[in-house]
Amino acid sequence: MRGSRITGTGGRLPDKVVTNHDLATRMDTDDEWIRSRTGIEERRIGGTTTEHAVEASRLALERAGVDAADLDLVILATTTPDRAVPGTSPGVALALGARCGAIDINAACSGWVYGLVMAHAMIGSGMERILVAGAETLSRITDWEDRTTAILVADGGGAAVVEATDGPGDLLGWDLAADGDTEKYLFAEMGGYLEMNGKEVFRHAVSLMADSSERALAQAGLSADDVDVVIPHQANIRIIEACCKRLGVPPEKAVITLHFMGNTSAATVPFTLDHAVAEGRLSDGDVILFSGFGAGMTAASAVMRWSGPTTG
Repeated sequence: MRGSRITGTGGRLPDKVVTNHDLATRMDTDDEWIRSRTGIEERRIGGTTTEHAVEASRLALERAGVDAADLDLVILATTTPDRAVPGTSPGVALALGARCGAIDINAACSGWVYGLVMAHAMIGSGMERILVAGAETLSRITDWEDRTTAILVADGGGAAVVEATDGPGDLLGWDLAADGDTEKYLFAEMGGYLEMNGKEVFRHAVSLMADSSERALAQAGLSADDVDVVIPHQANIRIIEACCKRLGVPPEKAVITLHFMGNTSAATVPFTLDHAVAEGRLSDGDVILFSGFGAGMTAASAVMRWSGPTTG
């Protein structure tokens, strides 16, 4: 049998910090209102999607001890490519020095977990090592006078190197889902800004994320009691807490980064994974549940028995 494992992680945030107090100077809001409803205290803004993907990926490659020239595929999850055409991944591969295929995938905030599952499948088909990155510049498609969206979004990147290993590998179960009927609650028209019905997004996000997590756990032959660490999409602390409650997972098992980074869509899960490694939150053999939801509305979950890095 031929499986895969994560061998290196990396994360990157822009230098510019925008606090809740900064936002309060330009719209009808305040720090307490934002923190109590979202859990966000500040977010990072600036740069390009390529820059964030490249810097996070360089860290992941270095930590994995992998030369970019030895990659078989670069997968970039993003909703904010730097151009309409071509995709951003070929430029990322070029900057890294990779000589392989490169593809963008857009499953919104679920995108990196989609990419992780795709990488596992491609390795099962014969590839040796794949870079899976998530990077966003949501600030470019945000109306900074719109309190509904501006308090949430941010920019940044995260990445992981996925390599072949003997045996079944670390991925125990996964689930990918989409409900196109709910896309009207969170979208951006071509050339336009993000538009969101927050109440409906919250309602559907909790059920989509929890249901996807349950299916992934079932495929792995595990239950919520077996989960050691949850690495969720960082959209809203209330959504994370509600999902954990519905699953029966203690909320303290969830790694939280949104208080200092905001919602970076496809970058949140890989960045939070890298943060968990840096903070020493992961131990060899831990059962990790990755789960996210996003516009579409999409959902994706993956259950791994961790054998990757445990220190940054």
